[in-house]
Amino acid sequence: MQQTTIALVDDHRLFRQGIVSLIKTFPEYDVLFEAGSGEEFCERIHQKNKPDIVLLDLNMPVMNGAQLASWIKEHYPEIHIIVLSMVDDAETILMTIKTGVRGYLLKDADPLEFKAALDAVADHNVYFPSFVTRLMAERLYTPSTDVKLNQREKDFLKYAGTELTYKEIAEKMFVSLRTIDGYRDGLFVKLNVKNRVGLVLYAIKNKLIEL
Repeated sequence: MQQTTIALVDDHRLFRQGIVSLIKTFPEYDVLFEAGSGEEFCERIHQKNKPDIVLLDLNMPVMNGAQLASWIKEHYPEIHIIVLSMVDDAETILMTIKTGVRGYLLKDADPLEFKAALDAVADHNVYFPSFVTRLMAERLYTPSTDVKLNQREKDFLKYAGTELTYKEIAEKMFVSLRTIDGYRDGLFVKLNVKNRVGLVLYAIKNKLIEL
């Protein structure tokens, strides 16, 4: 069985130990390394020591979780991020989601929910509990033509409006299927839609693409 590797970034050692012990009960996952700060994570990660998933705390000194999430997305965009935090402030949560994280859990979440989040993100999906999706619906829905898309996102939207599968779109764009998943999930959040049809209809309605 090929294991999904995980890095845990949190400045509380006892909490890290508890999470590591929990992950060890999941045979399909393996903790690659732990870091007590964002700076330590940046020092330890490299191409041969790169996790599939990063479990990330938000409240850390010097380099906080949101800053580290942005750094990871800039340097290692293929890595998926799940936030584990006690922060339930709406603005902080929404700001963090905009950095491209794939999941958000409170630290007192049930172990079954924690496992569900890992499984979803490992399968290139997203996992947000109901209170987070409610915040996203309330705060992020702002129908507007001011959405900023880069050229690759526009290219993806044009292909998404065709009958091509995601695998075929990846071939057309000369990127991996995982990269296409990243474009799709990022646009779901950016455009506040839930599926491919909604994504394309929203884009057409707001004149983001012309088909």
